[in-house]
Amino acid sequence: MEEEIHFFKYQKPVIVSKLIYYNAIYKIETRRPYGNKRTKKYFTKELKKLKRFFENNLDFYKYYRSNNSFVDEKFFVRGKHDIRLWLDTFYFEADHRFSTSHDYKVAKIIANDLIQVYLEDRLNNINVKRGSDNSLKWTASKTALTELIYALYCHRVFNNGNTDIKLIARTFEDAFNIELGDFYHTFMELKARKINRTKFLDSLSKVLIKKMDEEDEK
Repeated sequence: MEEEIHFFKYQKPVIVSKLIYYNAIYKIETRRPYGNKRTKKYFTKELKKLKRFFENNLDFYKYYRSNNSFVDEKFFVRGKHDIRLWLDTFYFEADHRFSTSHDYKVAKIIANDLIQVYLEDRLNNINVKRGSDNSLKWTASKTALTELIYALYCHRVFNNGNTDIKLIARTFEDAFNIELGDFYHTFMELKARKINRTKFLDSLSKVLIKKMDEEDEK
């Protein structure tokens, strides 16, 4: 029994925690939105999920973190589960030949610690990047940037034209620390202009030509 408790309390959870961790990171990264503001909000929300799990399992956390063992025979021996002792519904779906009532919960605790470190590190990187003196900020209007993005999209300058407009917009948001909001709606407003639909692009052309002319006169 001592060997069984040791295996399900210490050995199996360490291995399973890796599976939980990498699966969680894969899901977090594949669902991560573009743009620093959205990403920061998203990572903060994921951290809150970890906090909820901690709060919902506080008693077991205390038991496990304190290295107690007085209920180990119920927690970490197969077939000895007690529904009154912080039992997850996951246990009833598990293979009872290779699971106890709480070995997965231990694995989840270990994995959550790793996920928390990962998320906090990612958030710290965002904050450092946003606070950098070398970062560029878009100081013209959002409408002007939307006009530029659609022009580049229509000109097929990224990935030979095989790029979604949404990806281009989110990349610009991230690069220039700006949130465009509903840029589709902004584009519709550009289309609705009676005159000078490409006001920003026209102004870019004018100032560039002016700069070239000034250089020629020197």
